[in-house]
Amino acid sequence: MDNKISELTKILKERIKNYELKTLPKEQGKVVSVGDDIAIVQGLAHVGYLEIIKFENGSRGIAIVLEENSVGVVILEKGISIKEGDAVYRTKQIISVPISSQFLGRVINPLGHPLDGGEKIQTNNYSVIERIAPSVIQRESVNEPLETGILAIDALIPIGKGQRELIIGDRQTGKTAIVLDTLINQRDKNVISIYVAIGQKSTSILEVVKKLKRNKAMKNTIVVASSSSDTESLKFITPFAGITIAEHFMQQGKDVVIAFDDLTRHAMAYRSLSLLLSRSPGREAYPGDIFYLHSRLLERSAKLNKKNGGGSITALPIVETQLEDISAYIPTNIISITDGQIFLMNDLFNVGIKPAIDFGLSVSRVGSNAQIKAMKQTIGTLKFDLSQYRELKTFSQFGGSLDSKTKNILERGTKIIEILKQKEEEPLPQ
Repeated sequence: MDNKISELTKILKERIKNYELKTLPKEQGKVVSVGDDIAIVQGLAHVGYLEIIKFENGSRGIAIVLEENSVGVVILEKGISIKEGDAVYRTKQIISVPISSQFLGRVINPLGHPLDGGEKIQTNNYSVIERIAPSVIQRESVNEPLETGILAIDALIPIGKGQRELIIGDRQTGKTAIVLDTLINQRDKNVISIYVAIGQKSTSILEVVKKLKRNKAMKNTIVVASSSSDTESLKFITPFAGITIAEHFMQQGKDVVIAFDDLTRHAMAYRSLSLLLSRSPGREAYPGDIFYLHSRLLERSAKLNKKNGGGSITALPIVETQLEDISAYIPTNIISITDGQIFLMNDLFNVGIKPAIDFGLSVSRVGSNAQIKAMKQTIGTLKFDLSQYRELKTFSQFGGSLDSKTKNILERGTKIIEILKQKEEEPLPQ
């Protein structure tokens, strides 16, 4: 028996000594063409959508287009030399963003790297940027007001926690000012603010940060920014990174307000990527899934029920119009996704009515459900009075004598307009 055991041991030792360790090869492909921050690669048969791809020189990209024989990859880093024939490797990791409460008060890019000159925040918590929105069962109705501090909005177009309210208008009509005043008003209200700057000038981002700091609102705010000089791929993932960070706080039962400034630039970045990747263009040269892109982003805003923590994300997307054309492709898409819109007019802005809100085209689909009882009673028929005033003012411009009733309506409307005027950075409590 002992002889058999010793013989078996001898055989096992011999096999172990002569064993050759064979590692499985990495799933590897090669670059077949490259240009304009886009690389077409072959050989990655099992790659997934939004998976991080690593290039031979250490730079990274994201798999966006998955074809039968090739993969369209957008390169994240700008100015990196990638050549045809370079090796590429799968990482089997979907693009993720670091999440941490330490980001409060900081300015970061979509990958979590600091842009404010501060120390890099170390965290082991990462979350993929594409997630399924909360289901209907996990949500509850929007019934708690989000105080913007802007009298015209809180009184006539109330926003509730968990709502998606679009801010829309031409350039230089005060869209960003409305958003920033709303964020400033949250500084003492236990609401976390996230400002997402998409493809903006660095000077504009700096001005936003200065304004938030000046009003002591930066302590509970995170600025997620991509500049106009960044790659289109970085601009593309910026709003998804912002909403992912917001979800981290919502899942802790906290209230978050997030502003996307602006989704017009985001759509243009996605259009550029799609055209460079030879995807079929549709209306206004945008790809066919542009609606789905923004709907799956904004649907992640929600008011969760108590069983799921009771947190909320209120989204304030901004869209820029051309010559006040709200029937253009991107504006109509996002109007149909959101729960209302605040429309800003050039004519009102130019005559000094600020905020320059057109109450005829502005609406909140949550309505008075997101108002306190005292506000409902105080406002009464104010919106109706304003619409009457606007209508009669148009007719009165044609001249002719006016009866006393019409004069009273016009006089009352003028006074209401004056009351609703408000300077920037001066939010009013309820």
